[in-house]
Amino acid sequence: MPAILRHAGQRLATTLLVLIGAVALLFVLTLFISGNPAQVLLGPRATPEAVRAFAEAMGLDRPVHERFALFLWNVLRGDLGTDVVSGRPVATLVAEVLPYTVTLTLSAIAIAVLFGVPLGCYAATHPGSALDRATAAVSIGFIAIPNFVVAILLLLVFSIWLDWFPVLGVSRSGDLSDQLARLVLPALSLALTWIGYIARLLRASLLEVLGEAHIRTLRAYGVPDRTIVYKYALKPAAIPTVAILGLGIGRLLGGAIFAEIVFARPGIGTLVYDAISSRNYPVVQACVLVVVALFTLTNLAVDLSYAWLDPRIRKAGDR
Repeated sequence: MPAILRHAGQRLATTLLVLIGAVALLFVLTLFISGNPAQVLLGPRATPEAVRAFAEAMGLDRPVHERFALFLWNVLRGDLGTDVVSGRPVATLVAEVLPYTVTLTLSAIAIAVLFGVPLGCYAATHPGSALDRATAAVSIGFIAIPNFVVAILLLLVFSIWLDWFPVLGVSRSGDLSDQLARLVLPALSLALTWIGYIARLLRASLLEVLGEAHIRTLRAYGVPDRTIVYKYALKPAAIPTVAILGLGIGRLLGGAIFAEIVFARPGIGTLVYDAISSRNYPVVQACVLVVVALFTLTNLAVDLSYAWLDPRIRKAGDR
């Protein structure tokens, strides 16, 4: 079997085990809800008859092992439960807001890569320059500041003080420029930290690759520095950056939740916030499960990208 297929199969099997483990852990956590779960979900004013009927309808009166089997089966077929407030399927609620969160997260990643990679390449090819030192100082500053603080500062400066961008919400019209204007600040609040991460990590990796023997050979043959950096050195140097970005997807998703709350954007964050406020545990449970699934699947994609970035993985099975 080719090494790349074996690598993909191993990572896919690991991902499935992680997802099943996440479902099991999420179910176990629901067992620690204090009191009668049906009473908690319906509220203190619910009658005993209503509590019993709700428990029977939701399967809460069954043994634990039967409840887990039912929960796992429902998750596998896309049934995430029923919203106790509106009575709508939770999967429908999540499907309505998930595109907003995914768009925000992908926009933040795009901004971080768009600015972080050129900064990292320049810093590696001009070590000790003014821009290199400035990038280091600014990166450390943004890495140290929490995302929600950055979001509030951007909102105060660029929306309220300078009035350059809309204050809150998303555009409900088909105006693309208005939609992008309302996306810039939330995405930037997530991206600033990762611009610093990518720039500094890529700088270190690129400096290491540029010092290797085959790069010195290319220079001895007169290959231009720009060609060496972007054709021969950047791809292997990007492996640690891709790895840390894959692990950082979880932090980006968490930051997106805070950004959605600060900027009053629809998404998983505002859905979770409203659900916690109303003690709507099925919605909270579903949102946590979706975020875990997104994080796990993203890391699977990152793992599979190693085969393209690192030729050693592709060639390992041929030896």
